[in-house]
Order: sequence, then structure tokens, then C-alpha cells
Amino acid sequence: MRYVTNLPCATKEEEHVTIPMSDGVRLSAHIWRPTSSDHEPVPAVLEYIPYRKRDLTAVRDSIHHPYLAGHGYACVRVDLRGTGDSEGVLRDEYLEREQADAEEVLAWLTEQPWCDGGTGMMGISWGAFAALQVAARQPPGLKAIAIASFTDDRHADDMHYMGGALLSDNLAEAGTMFAYGTCPPDPAVVGDHWREMWQERLEHTEPWVLAWLRHQRRDDYWRHASVCEDYSSVRCPVLASSGWADGYSNAVTRLLGHLDVPRKGLIGPWSHKFPHLGEPGPAIGYLQELVRWWDHWLKGVDNGVMDGPMLQAWMQDSVPPSTAYEERPGRWVGEPEWPSPHIRQAVHPLTRHTIGPPREATDEGDAPGGDALTVQSPLSVGQFAGKWASYNAPPDLPYDQREEDGGSLVFDTEPLTEQVEILGSPTVELDLSVSEPVALVAARLSDVSPDGSATRVSYGILNLTRRDSTESPEPLEPGRRYRATVPLNGVAQAFPPGHRIRLSLSTSYWPLAWPAPKPALLSVHEHSSTLTLPVRPVEEPDEVPASPFGEPEGTPPLATSQVTPPEERWEVKRDLIGYHSELDIVKDRGTVRFEHINLEAGRRAHERYTAVADDFTSVSGESTWTMRFRRDDWDVQVVTHTQLRCDDTDFFVDATLDAFEADRRVFSRTWNEKVPRDLL
Repeated sequence: MRYVTNLPCATKEEEHVTIPMSDGVRLSAHIWRPTSSDHEPVPAVLEYIPYRKRDLTAVRDSIHHPYLAGHGYACVRVDLRGTGDSEGVLRDEYLEREQADAEEVLAWLTEQPWCDGGTGMMGISWGAFAALQVAARQPPGLKAIAIASFTDDRHADDMHYMGGALLSDNLAEAGTMFAYGTCPPDPAVVGDHWREMWQERLEHTEPWVLAWLRHQRRDDYWRHASVCEDYSSVRCPVLASSGWADGYSNAVTRLLGHLDVPRKGLIGPWSHKFPHLGEPGPAIGYLQELVRWWDHWLKGVDNGVMDGPMLQAWMQDSVPPSTAYEERPGRWVGEPEWPSPHIRQAVHPLTRHTIGPPREATDEGDAPGGDALTVQSPLSVGQFAGKWASYNAPPDLPYDQREEDGGSLVFDTEPLTEQVEILGSPTVELDLSVSEPVALVAARLSDVSPDGSATRVSYGILNLTRRDSTESPEPLEPGRRYRATVPLNGVAQAFPPGHRIRLSLSTSYWPLAWPAPKPALLSVHEHSSTLTLPVRPVEEPDEVPASPFGEPEGTPPLATSQVTPPEERWEVKRDLIGYHSELDIVKDRGTVRFEHINLEAGRRAHERYTAVADDFTSVSGESTWTMRFRRDDWDVQVVTHTQLRCDDTDFFVDATLDAFEADRRVFSRTWNEKVPRDLL
């Protein structure tokens, strides 16, 4: 990244500005704005997230907010209520109160003498969720949003559930917010009030995984804040981006296809990162794109920002399997609209372990079902799946799929005679039967090289009790034939000549997805089961320059020093005596010193997923977080632990929350809760 100090506008910043809410709670904001805005008001751009602006996002914030401020914007970074230096308690994600707060913040911004009355919202992940959800509420003055790594459907396409199957990231994210939501504010900012604020958070927090488990169907809990319920509610322009290595690779194209406002889409090879910080690379000059976006929609500059293709996507070249890549080779391609007129849905019948040549799409009943192929996967299938989303960059990508394919039903094409490129979401249509009333199927699409190594390209999971409805699931009748469609995550991928395209089907995918109560035998009927690939003809013009984006830019990051070293561990363990298996993940940032505020902060996350043999009720997931903040004689620590386990009929949540001041325990609470399994 190129760090820029010579910006068009001189800037000033206010590190802690309180914004009053209608119920008396005060939110904390960090504001960067042009010095000239004291007498020449400018538009304001809001980023609204719960991840502690004072310290834990301070380095990242220092790269992009001063940059945008230096181009003529008041950039406002607000901690949600109950987080960082904001008052109150954060009780769950995307609640009505959170969104009402955001509207009040926007209204407050428009009233400031340095704001010209126009506002935008931006962010990644929670910040993008917030921007999209608030846009759907149509607050006055909100003229445009720019969002990265998000979803418009909180139940079908978030870290909680996929195809009605419970994701382990449901536990992992709950563990993350259990820790973030119980950290104290900084007494150097809020004063002696800090301990009272901290105590309120500790006393009124419960593990969010409980709420998320109590809503296993798509109900009003998930419909709330899911913009897909009414796309027409979004009336402002949208710049939407994500990455193929992210779990949120699908919502960009859904917005392009369903919104009726000016919109642009951008999908790179990245994990859960802003595009200017994108890993795997290449990262791009995203902040320059944001300046053009805001200049047009907030200042009325006629700069051609809406020219060119609606969607720009990174067409990934073939690579060997790896849990991490510095760069993904490929090229940028463009589509004039979405769905694209250039993309053909190629329907391939599945015959005996073979993906047949494409045929014209037929009605369900036109292709007679042939012999049945069967699979009952061991619990070990999924240990090399990586994370649902590659969050803070690899090494959490899937490894060589040959290790998984041994317990799967596998279909291959013949070696390709010419390059095949896909752009969009593949789908698998299955004519199937199962041996149990509750079962899931995981479908994986891989690029198989001539040496046999298999790189996963995309995947999808379906809880078969939800094959027709996630609102009203029904148990399966063992032995009865059903039709089920498994959508796979969107991707842009080139398969070179000599390679094969592989579809793998399994009845478990642990620990990425929680397994059914019992192992199930899956029977898949040939000919009437199909794989549909969204083929983009190789000869189709890319409609974008070879390098459509500039080099990543930003302002110099805040000065920090590493006090204790970070640790990263991702280990798969197997005990061949007791048949115990384990995936052990450590993400420890070490202790970092923030020089400008004389503060040391440490974060350590430890996830552990275990199982015994093929006992599907032996699976267990654990998330342990340690957060520590230290300055002079102020030394505080939060330790959270959440375990999720099950039997045939119930989930069990065991959680603890401990808080320490100068190594003295000042708070402790334990939860032991049971939640019934609902065809899951």
C-alpha cells in the first residue's frame, strides 16, 4: 500500500465526541474532517460498528478515515451502544434500537455546522450490514452507501445457517461478540464513570448463541433487518463489494439483480477484508473508488462513476490447493448488468461418478432417474474445509480436497479440452432418498489438476428437512424419493485444459456445519440429478481494462509496537486409539501498544471442535476469548468461554464470563442452558 500524506484538504480530528440518543444514552464518535469545514460545510460519511474505535480498530481506521477526510468529507466512526466508549448495553445484533440509534446519529450529523446536510454510510461486515439496513429505512439526508462483505438475508446467507444447516461460525461469532460486548470503556475517555458502565455491560449480557439457537427456522427474528424481504425499500445508490474467499460472496450479485437504484458491484479474490487491504491479493485502490463514489453522489460531481460495467469481478485462475495465498492469479472481467446476458446455464447430468456433457435444461420429470449411488460420510469429512468465511486473511482456506473426497460421492468431468470459465452460483439438483428423518448434504465443486490435487472452488450445504421451506421444515420419510436443489456460493473461476471439474457430495461437513443427529445413507439417482454451471464464454470480451484500479492508497497508520508476539495455530488431530478427532484453532494478536494513548491491548481467541469416531452426538465446539487492556495502574481483563454440545434431541450451551481488575476477579457468571433441536 502507498501511504499518502499530501492530501487535497488539511484535516483535523476529534477523538471523542458524544452524540446523545433520545433515551439519554450517549454514543462515542471519532471525527476526522477538513479544517475548512469550520466555515465551508461538507458531506458526512458514517461508519457504525461495535469493535472499539479507541484501540482495536484504530490502526485500520487511521488508514481510510483521514484519507477520505483529506478529500473533503467529515468521516465519523461511531461505537455502537454498549461497545467501546459508548454507553449502554449491546444485547444482540441488528436490533431495532441499534438501527434507530443510527438514524439519530445521521440526524445529529446533518445538524452540525460543519456538515452540509448530505450523508453517506460505509463499512465492512457489521458496518456494511448497518449501512444497508439503515438505507432500507430511508432516513432523510442519506444519499448513498458503500458496503463490503455483507448479506441481505440474515438466515439463508450469514454465519448462522446455510441451507437451514447450523454453521459452527454461529458459535464462533457468538464467542467473538461475548468478548467484545463485555469489555470496559477507557477511563481516559469516559472518566470515573467507566466502572459503572463496565458493570452494566457485564450484568446485562448473555451469550448470543442462545438467541440464535432458539430461532432455527426462518422466522420474524431473521426477517427483521433482512433487506431481501423488500428490496424496494432501498432507495439510495449502492456500491457493493466482497471477495470470493469471504463467506459473503453472494449478496453483491443479489443486490445487483434486485435493487432498482443506481448500483455497482465489485468482487475480488479477497477474504473478509476491505478491498484496499485485500488478502489474497491483488488489493486495489478502493479508497480512490470511494472518493469518486462520494464525489458523485454527495457532491454532485459529474465524474462518470456509473460508466462501465455494473459488475467487475476477478476471474480466478487455477491454483494448487493451499490454506493461504499471497496473490490469486487472474484478471478483471466486467458484466453490463446482472443477471448477465453473457452467461449460459449449462446443465450437466450426473451419471456413474461422471459429470456428463451439458444438455438443454429440461423439466424435472423429463429425465428418468437411473441407478442410485450411495454414500454415508464419516465425521472426518470437513476437517480440511477451512472457515465458513476467511475472516482475517488465511491460513483458513480449504486444503486439498482429496482428503475429503474419500468419504464422499464423487463425480468428475472428462479432462477438459479447452478452458471453461464460470461466473455466478453453481447449483446441484438431486433426485435422492435418505435413511433418516433428518439429514444434510454438502456439495463441493473442485478444480482437479492432472496430478490429482483438488482445489475447492465453491460449496453449498442443505439441511434436507428444509429442502422446500426454511420456515416450515418437515422430517424426511426414509426411503422416499425427493428432489432437492443445493445452491453453491458464487464464484468466478477458470478451469484450464487438461483439468477436471469435480462435484463431491457428502452427508457430513464437520466442523464447518453441525451434523445431523444420526449418520444417514444418501442415495442419489443418476441422470435425473444434475450440476448446473454458470458458464461465461471464454471469448466474451472482459469489458474492463487489464488494470482498472489504481494502487492501494491510504494515510499512514497509527504507530504501534508489538509487546508480546502473536500466535496462529490451525491443527487437525486424530487419536487412533480412542478415535478422538479435533480441530484446534488459535488466533492470538499478542499484546500491542498504542503509542498515542499509552495503552496496551491483547486479544486471544481459541476455538476447538471435537468428535469421537462417527458418533454424531459426540460433536462439540468451544470458543474461548481473552481481552486485556492495560495503562499504568489500570489493568483489566475479560475471559469468556462458550461450549456447544448436543444429544439426539437437544443442544446444550455452557458458558462462563469472568472479569478481572488488576488480576482480581470482579465479576463471574455461568450459564447452563438447553435448547431443543428442531429437525436440525
